[in-house]
Amino acid sequence: MKRVGIRDVAQHAGVSISTVSNALNRPHMVSERLVERVRSAADELGYVPLQAAQQLRAGRSGLLGMTVINIANPFFADMVAGAEDAASASGLRVLVGNSSDDIAKERDHLELFERVQVEGALVSPFGPLEPWLQRLRGRGIPVVLVDAVDESGELASVSFDDVAGGRLAAEHLLEQGRRRLAFVGARRDVRQVSERLEGARRAVAAHPGASLELIWTERTTSALGASFGEQLALREPAERPDGLVVSNDHLAIGLVHGLVSRGVGVPDDIAIVGYDDIEFAAIAAVPLTSVRQPAREMGRTAAEMLLARIGGTAGPEFTNVVYRPELIVRASTA
Repeated sequence: MKRVGIRDVAQHAGVSISTVSNALNRPHMVSERLVERVRSAADELGYVPLQAAQQLRAGRSGLLGMTVINIANPFFADMVAGAEDAASASGLRVLVGNSSDDIAKERDHLELFERVQVEGALVSPFGPLEPWLQRLRGRGIPVVLVDAVDESGELASVSFDDVAGGRLAAEHLLEQGRRRLAFVGARRDVRQVSERLEGARRAVAAHPGASLELIWTERTTSALGASFGEQLALREPAERPDGLVVSNDHLAIGLVHGLVSRGVGVPDDIAIVGYDDIEFAAIAAVPLTSVRQPAREMGRTAAEMLLARIGGTAGPEFTNVVYRPELIVRASTA
């Protein structure tokens, strides 16, 4: 169906295009009779003004851009929801780019943000993005990193202490008497994953006789987790890890399913700690112990920081916010 344009409204109302524009956008410039006539014509035709064009003519898009690594992970979906909370309170909308663990897509999203002239960008980076971020800033578009830290110190950020989180998860298993630990994760080149592993390593190093096996997957999906759980179940009991630190809850929930389906008890035989504390962790068949990240709060805080930069009101205390981990203990370890 052809989109109804301002020219169609003008023809239907028997007035000029400029009269339609004035009647809809600057009604004080025309008579009440003409305003009513134009609005009636617009209603009859189903005309909807193209808001994006109006905003761009006014010198603003009304949009914040936001990239996330993988929105299929509820952690990132909650982070977006938090950003939308803050944006909508300021009359803005969030244009979300889902990278799906693909750096080329991530860079495409940043180029799109530049083309549509977003007022600011929230970036949860998957890969190195320095030239793209510098280009945005060169266009006068402020940037705030989410779930990441700018090593150069130039960009504001909202992040999470993942080294502490990984250590907390491993220490919990060690306190339960587990000694043959394994770290299960994907994409060791991703900062968050490497820092969680580093934390787990520090905890294990502080306990003589404890060991840490590394198990790497291609992606962080429940299906892959289930497959790895089934593979672990095929090992002799003495050769299996007795405690798992898993880099996210999707993998962990899959691992629980794969192990239990093959007759391996959780937590009796293998205790499991996930990461993120997504909603499904609490209602899984075996409720999952998890390191909680306040995803929605992180997204909201990052958007508020960005809005402060857009408005020129950001202070030094609103530059780098770091959240600390909290361990939520459930049946997968207790």
